[in-house]
Amino acid sequence: MFCKNVEENIELWDREKVDFSRESLLPSLATQRTFDYVLVADKVDDDMDQKSQRQRAFIQQLEKKNITVTRIIHDDKVFFGLRAPCEMFEDYQYLLKVSDSCNWCGDVRGAVTQANRIRIVNFILHQTFINTGENLKELLMKDVFETMFCLHERKKQKHLTKTWARWSALFTGQPVRDIKCYFGEKVALYYLWLGWYTKLLVPAAVLGVVVFLYGLAFFNTNPLIKEVCQSNITMCPRCDKKCTLWQLSDTCSYAKVSHLFDNEGTVAFAMFMAIWATLFLELWKRHRAQHVSQWKVYDWCEEEEELIMEIVSDPNCKPKQFRHSYLRSTVVLILVTLMLMLIIGLAHALVVFRVVAAPLISESEWKFASDHANPVAVMLGAVLHYVTIQIMTRVNRWVSLKLCQIEKLNSLAATERSFTVKMFTFQFFTLFSSLFYVAFFLGRINGHPGNYVRLAGFRLEECHPSGCLTDLFIQMAVIMLLKQTLNNIFEFTVPWLKSCLKRNTAKKLQRKCGYCYRKACRDAQGRVEPCDICKLRDWLRNYHLADTDSFSLFNEYLEMVIQFSFTTIFVAAFPLAPLLALINNIFEIRLDAIKMVQLERRLIPRKTNDIGVWTKVLEAVGVLAVIANGLVIGISSDFIPRLVYRYRYGPCASGTNHTHCMQGYINDTLSTAFMNLSDSGITQCSYRDYRSKDYSLTSQFWMVLAVRFAFVILFEHVVVVCKFIAAWFVPNNPMRVKNDRLHDKLARLKEELREMKRSKSTDV
Repeated sequence: MFCKNVEENIELWDREKVDFSRESLLPSLATQRTFDYVLVADKVDDDMDQKSQRQRAFIQQLEKKNITVTRIIHDDKVFFGLRAPCEMFEDYQYLLKVSDSCNWCGDVRGAVTQANRIRIVNFILHQTFINTGENLKELLMKDVFETMFCLHERKKQKHLTKTWARWSALFTGQPVRDIKCYFGEKVALYYLWLGWYTKLLVPAAVLGVVVFLYGLAFFNTNPLIKEVCQSNITMCPRCDKKCTLWQLSDTCSYAKVSHLFDNEGTVAFAMFMAIWATLFLELWKRHRAQHVSQWKVYDWCEEEEELIMEIVSDPNCKPKQFRHSYLRSTVVLILVTLMLMLIIGLAHALVVFRVVAAPLISESEWKFASDHANPVAVMLGAVLHYVTIQIMTRVNRWVSLKLCQIEKLNSLAATERSFTVKMFTFQFFTLFSSLFYVAFFLGRINGHPGNYVRLAGFRLEECHPSGCLTDLFIQMAVIMLLKQTLNNIFEFTVPWLKSCLKRNTAKKLQRKCGYCYRKACRDAQGRVEPCDICKLRDWLRNYHLADTDSFSLFNEYLEMVIQFSFTTIFVAAFPLAPLLALINNIFEIRLDAIKMVQLERRLIPRKTNDIGVWTKVLEAVGVLAVIANGLVIGISSDFIPRLVYRYRYGPCASGTNHTHCMQGYINDTLSTAFMNLSDSGITQCSYRDYRSKDYSLTSQFWMVLAVRFAFVILFEHVVVVCKFIAAWFVPNNPMRVKNDRLHDKLARLKEELREMKRSKSTDV
């Protein structure tokens, strides 16, 4: 729909056919001569003021580039409406046509869309300098201008609201082509990727639920649960002070939860998710190729388009030289390492909190908290981790920006790639460093009775007799639920509240401008050239929307890629993660759509043919998922100890009949410590480990350890081979795309030949 009516900014009216009595009082923006950009500044009465002089200097530089500037004063604000000349876009199209990589683009011929006009003007604005050497970015930082924004097109905006950005369209497809024509290819590819990711989450979510139900099916008949719940074993105190002996049966509920997520089904599910991640990426590449081929941007080169727009902005510009400084790279590498050490240090601080909190909670007068000190400490630690994530997100962004400034890369595309890698790395360590401790170190470095490892004077945490996987599940569930739920609430409500609070001014101007539309808004040729009030009404409507910047879309990508990491890396501990991600994404698509179309200023349309460096990030996460899930199953879960017990030490290994093969497993994983408590008469207690009476490690410990490592190696090799086979089996480009591109190339060459012959005949 949108692409057929691309030139709406200058539409002629036939005055003889217009029946003014039937018109609405206010003009439709589809019939107005729209502006490409709007600058806003504070009104300064003193002409000698530095701000006023810099404003005038910048506007003069724009006028030298033949950009028409319309100045309107409203209260204490000055609005500058900018409209670029048609010659500028003709130059752009010609340079596209003769370029090496961009000549396949659909923008080479035909009218320039409003989205392309906005993108080009935005680039020119940022490449315009005043005599002090300052550009628009620096002027915005110094409050010379308050803000800048491009305008929503009411007709297209209403169409997107009707077909996409509303809750009634929750389960309908996305109009990706309309999104591309309005917001540009970059935003369209984000929603295309998010929709594809959500669609492929369906089989993963279904299988995750099946694995969960598998654990639930044997909930009451599992001998391990019965062994814990019916046990009379006395366990050693969890802390040094005020912690008493406790009965293994006290943790019956904990054992039941552990079995739901630590069973044989999680092994198959982890293997499936590792292969699923590869198939998702390979199928996404095919899906992307189909659409970018239809959009004629398959061979698009962002760096080359930057060169073209630099020439359009300044025909006498000089190329930016490629440069590399080993000193700068070394400094950046050192600073990144220091930042990662700081983030890991915060993870250690969270560990200290849990170590200190557990014994303190056990001394609480609240009986529920004292009886469940460890789970409560785990949940409090997860909440504190979430708070740390929110704080560090802002710190990580600031540090990443500063590091990119130190690098001084020569193009916007290279800067975006560098920033993305740094920001994701910092966020990944912030979110997952604590999870890695819970998954691979919790309960394995705490020592034994008489020789406990201590941190800040407190004993390190111990694993539950039923295994450590439940602690990892709790940590993941709390962080994932809090992050997704609270982020979506704040992401939507903040711009919605701002929009509600700022609507009154535009409504007053709408009433004020009722009559002027009939006469003052038309020029002598019948074109709609709105009066100042009409222009200001539209500008204020956009001005009062929530601000957007280059981080707006980046934040959406980062949120989803982090979710993808949660869904794949530790999925063995949390099989319901794909289901939570699926439910979140169904609402996320509409929330983002409503926010972008109705509540925020229009994003700058950006042209691209891929999701960029995020593809490499997703591939790295997929490889890490194989390693992490192999380690979780082999090291963190009780799958291997149960397997060894079943075939080596259990009743079935000795040929005992009519007895479950796992009977006595819990007791087998416990060791005995001798103690002297005269007041209770108890001389021994049990703790989780494979140790003899003199606290030396038993042969069973070494057997289990050997099988653990063998399983990890086997698991990772099998899954990696499956990933390579899947990647090889699914080609990146469908044959249809290759044939379409070949057809387009042939048609283009024929057209060029016809034009050459036509020009020769004209010369003769």
